[in-house]
Formats: sequence, C-alpha cells, structure tokens
Amino acid sequence: MNNRPAPKLPLTPEEKNHMRSFKIRLHSIAELETSDLAGILGSTQERAGYLRAMAQFQRVPSIGPRIAERVATLGYLSLDELKPLKGPHLLEQLENHYGFWEDPCLEDALWCMIYHANHPGSEKCWFDFTDARKEYRKEHGYPESRPKTAWYEVKTGE
Repeated sequence: MNNRPAPKLPLTPEEKNHMRSFKIRLHSIAELETSDLAGILGSTQERAGYLRAMAQFQRVPSIGPRIAERVATLGYLSLDELKPLKGPHLLEQLENHYGFWEDPCLEDALWCMIYHANHPGSEKCWFDFTDARKEYRKEHGYPESRPKTAWYEVKTGE
C-alpha cells in the first residue's frame, strides 16, 4: 500500500457517500478505470477523469492538490499523457492558460511530474530539478510570448 497521504480531492458529499457505499478508499482512485470511477461516483466520465488525474498526480512525491489541479485543468488526465512532454513546454502551456508567469518552483514541480511519468517509483521531489531548470533557463531563457504579469501580482491584486 502507498505510504503517502491520501490525495486531497474536491469530492462532493454525494460522491463521498457513493465511495463509502462501494467501500472505495481515496488511495485507490488513481488506479481505477475512469468508467468504473464514474459508475461508482454517479458522475460523468469527464468528472471521474479529472478526479482520477488529481489522485494520480498527487502520488508523485512533493506534488500537492494545487499543482495536480492546475495540470488536470490543462486537460492532462494521467501521468502517461505527460510522458512525451518537457517541463518548459508544460510551463508555457500553463502560463498561457492562466495569463501570468509562474513561480520558478512550479516549473521544477512540472519537471518532477514528467520525470515520474517516465520513471515510476522514483522518489525524486520537485527541488531535485531546480539545478537542471536553472541551467536550462540560463541557456534558453523564456519565450517572448511569456505573460508579463507575475503570479504574485494576480494573487495579491497588485
């Protein structure tokens, strides 16, 4: 059994009741087929896929619900879908979607998720990718199309 904390998922009270009645634990959501999860929860396939993605992404060491939610919102619904990606490209998608540039630590977390998609069972955490990200950015910089507004300006309303 996974020794990580149970994933934090935005389940409705009704979905929680359905899980209890089927004796499904939060840890097992990541392993269920989307169609099975939809049946258990009484939800749409889309909703079940989103929740499953959130659970899968939170299995990656150091990845919490906020980062998992942001990647799932981009439409990625499994670690397998992240395998062909590169951290800088995923960051660019995320920043363009939200309209502001992100904390560099978030890019490290994205690199971490992609690494885990390609190396299941690794214990590497987001901070293990900081040096590689810094080296990459030193060599390649950021795209011209990068949003000009910073994440902290949006979050604080500055």
